[in-house]
Amino acid sequence: MKSKLIAMLISTAALAASCGENAEKQAAPITKSTITVENGRLTPEVMHSMGKLSDPQVSPDGGEILYGVAYTSIPENKNNRELFVMKADGSDIRQLTTSAGSENNARWINDGKEIAYLSGSQIWIMGKDGSKARKISDYEPGINEFTFSPDGSKILFVSDVKADKKAADVWPDLDKANGRMISDLMYRHWDHFVETIPHSFIADFDGKELANITDILDGEMFELPTMPFGGVDQLSWSPDGTKIIYACRKVTGKEYAYSTNTDIYLYDIAAKSHENLTEGMMGYDTDPQFSPDGKSIAWISMERAGFEADKKRLFTMDLESREKRELTTDYPYNVESITWMADGSGIYFNSCVKALTGIYQVNLADKAIRKVVEDQFDFDGVQLAGDKLIGTFKSMSMPNEIASIDPAAGTYTQISFENKHLLDQIKMGKVEEKWVKTVDGKDMHMWVVYPPDFDSSKVYPALLFCLGGPQGTLSQNWSYRWNFQLMAAQDYIVILPNRRGTTAFGQEWTDQISGDYIGLNMQDYFTSVKELKKEKYVGKVGAVGASYGGYSVYYLAGIHKGVFSAFVSHAGIFNQEHMYMTTEELWFPHWDNGGAPWDDNPVANRHYANSPHKLVKNWDTPILITHGEMDYRVPVDQGMAAFNAAKALGVPSEMLLFPGENHWILKPQNSIQWNRIYFAWLDKWLKN
Repeated sequence: MKSKLIAMLISTAALAASCGENAEKQAAPITKSTITVENGRLTPEVMHSMGKLSDPQVSPDGGEILYGVAYTSIPENKNNRELFVMKADGSDIRQLTTSAGSENNARWINDGKEIAYLSGSQIWIMGKDGSKARKISDYEPGINEFTFSPDGSKILFVSDVKADKKAADVWPDLDKANGRMISDLMYRHWDHFVETIPHSFIADFDGKELANITDILDGEMFELPTMPFGGVDQLSWSPDGTKIIYACRKVTGKEYAYSTNTDIYLYDIAAKSHENLTEGMMGYDTDPQFSPDGKSIAWISMERAGFEADKKRLFTMDLESREKRELTTDYPYNVESITWMADGSGIYFNSCVKALTGIYQVNLADKAIRKVVEDQFDFDGVQLAGDKLIGTFKSMSMPNEIASIDPAAGTYTQISFENKHLLDQIKMGKVEEKWVKTVDGKDMHMWVVYPPDFDSSKVYPALLFCLGGPQGTLSQNWSYRWNFQLMAAQDYIVILPNRRGTTAFGQEWTDQISGDYIGLNMQDYFTSVKELKKEKYVGKVGAVGASYGGYSVYYLAGIHKGVFSAFVSHAGIFNQEHMYMTTEELWFPHWDNGGAPWDDNPVANRHYANSPHKLVKNWDTPILITHGEMDYRVPVDQGMAAFNAAKALGVPSEMLLFPGENHWILKPQNSIQWNRIYFAWLDKWLKN
């Protein structure tokens, strides 16, 4: 239910991590798939056979690119990530590792002569050719992520620290007691009870081993980086290596559960002092970066407290005067993934504008913003490589690949082709962009994905995809769960409206959904279906979605009056009152619902009075309900309650629960099982 949810759903890093522990126990490395694609159609098995490329790193001289690829063994139900290097033009690809475990967080060090990386929760170093690998850390709690100081003499790393007391800590004779002793909120998060939290540490490094390890927070029990989406990218070294800036939410318990107030702090390593640079800025402040000369910083900021989907603004601060400047005052869209220009005169950033994520540049002198490159792809953050930029890009028809971008010419060149051998065998469906009029006369963007070999003289079933979030955007993402080309390959027309609440069409469009879950965005769904139903080739229509999309399915099931012939809800909110009191980050429902169930105000009263469970008596359409039992954001009893109600009412229904999965179905065989049941259900009710 975060604004970053869509990114998390397609995150290859999250997918690799979900199987990382088991991957290290496998007998042999997993290699690139040579599967043959039958009939030219994408299947769940083919999708999971694709290499998942991520985290490209440009060498200090700009001449080479280090990156990782995660491969999947469906029979073993495991992933294994290996490291590769290639020249900056895409030539001379070399595989550096071939191991039973996964290698992650790979970074150039020692002026590009060596590479540091994580394996088995410890830091290793090898030659740039993959030779002479040696372990340099033996930190018993394990290391999650790391980064070297600019001169290589220190290492900043993230590790988990104990967050609560066990029974044996109080009563030594109860060493086998396992009761959780809870005295405040935020005792669980997404898929785990909070027994540990991440802290960031600094260690000296003499080229051989870590020494003099210091906890930046000096034992204070705040998260650094902030969970669940923060990483070591939320901390940044000064160019001289004497300071660190970091983003942190320095609250705990109930205050944490209701707060989005992260701030940017300046940490002086020698003095061990912390200065809050964004005191009084009450929303999310994240992604801090030092300028190349170390005299300024840049970061991303939301203004409103308690709101996760406010406009993401770009700020800079002069560290001598402490003067803050907003660079995007008149820019209506969000800023993501900032990178300083080499001379410090401007900043590159990503921005999703009208459902396409491009690369943009802002000049510090006059705040002028220009589009560097955009196409029918989503571009990710970039790194400098001489006069070029290096980053990844993807689309609904292509998973992550690496691109070289010429910022002066505004052009790009694909330089990695990790999945070409599979993509060349697959017939992808046409992806079409449409604009339609809403019930209140506004223009709404939507994508439509057609089946491969589409024939307008035939009749096809259609699927309305209800977006999660509720904020987010249906842009050119490639997903390993809700894969729209996979749906099209099963001969479905896929309808993808960027309804009210999406984030690439200005803040007014985004804000409208808060406090109005049952209103205009639901009408936007009906509008998109009505538009497609004008075509004779559109037959029966189903509605599917996860998280807020699952809520949308439950709500539509109570009001649709025959528009849909089947539903699928994954991890959906069914009972809004119960959800408020069982989810973990309470700031989210508090903002979007208009308050708590016991608050007496018009927005909250309307919201809770129209919870999907209040309309279940109207259900009459077949529904498949799926959920992960480790989902603590939308707890599994939401799905169970919906299924029980459907069965009690005699509505055709099935339920699929995954004991070892959270808000997302990540393990390969579970994902394939999910897809097989999903398509069998839809085929039964939409193709007959």
